Amino acid sequence: MNALGFDHIEALLLAPLALIPFLRSPLRDTTLPSLLSAPADDLSVLVGNILKLSGVFAIGASLLGAAGPHISGAEVERFAEGAQIVMLIDRSGSMNETFAGRTPFGGEESKAAAAKRILKRFVEARGHDLVGVAAFSTAPMLVTPISDHIEATKAAIDAIDRPGLDYTNIARGLAMALSMFKTSEANLSRAVLLISDGAGVIDPKMRDDLKAEFRKTNVSLYWLFLRTEGSSGISGQPSGDDESPQAAPERHLDLFFKSLGVPYRAFEVESAEETEEALRQIDKLERPPVRYVERLPRKDLSALAFALALIATAILVAAKLAQVGLDAKGGAL
Repeated sequence: MNALGFDHIEALLLAPLALIPFLRSPLRDTTLPSLLSAPADDLSVLVGNILKLSGVFAIGASLLGAAGPHISGAEVERFAEGAQIVMLIDRSGSMNETFAGRTPFGGEESKAAAAKRILKRFVEARGHDLVGVAAFSTAPMLVTPISDHIEATKAAIDAIDRPGLDYTNIARGLAMALSMFKTSEANLSRAVLLISDGAGVIDPKMRDDLKAEFRKTNVSLYWLFLRTEGSSGISGQPSGDDESPQAAPERHLDLFFKSLGVPYRAFEVESAEETEEALRQIDKLERPPVRYVERLPRKDLSALAFALALIATAILVAAKLAQVGLDAKGGAL
């Protein structure tokens, strides 16, 4: 529930000073002995009251602004249709190449640029999802946390075609993606969408840690594999008798994902059109109802208080500049 609070409540102890305008006028004293004999002037009375109230507002609002008033944030429960999705995006140097495995030329599009364009449309079409974005190459990087702020998510996706490094540390990327989910919300539909054009070798200890974390987090895993022309791909067999993960990292990573004990699907695509079709299939798979709590930021009221003080002060200054003094003979000073 929203509540009014103050950062420096001690400033309000000076609030009685706001009554000073009722005790003494800020305008210039006149040399006339008395104005009681003058006829009643309703307009003058009204102007005088406005100036007194302006003085009260100028002092009171300044003290209120100095006290740092604010409305505290609140937690709002919302309901939607969708899922919590973390997009884990490969930022290795090979993502800057086209699906044909060369530097983009002319109107050609790199894999990163194609992914950026298609993922933004995917996010726009699923307005009720809670989406977070993480990237990885040599090290993982949290780009945006899980939220329903579509514009922030699209801005994060916009950054994925920046030049990346050559190394693909997929294990640390997966660990970061899983850490973005809250364990207390394990009953919600949640998924990691891995977008990568290659795979790295995961050491045995990291494999065990990831398996435990996947089961604890209870997420689905989708691997959107952007296959470069001529590469062996997920189902490709290594040449010769070498069956090591180093010889066929994509194949071994796929086998590892299948052993996690969580829902998993791999989509091997070789063009932007196939990428769009894969995301359409994922869109159909992730449509359950979602209940989530959004933390609303606090609202600062200091600026409003100082604005009121400024307006009141401006009225007093204008009145002071417009004031004309009279001497005892009725002449202007």
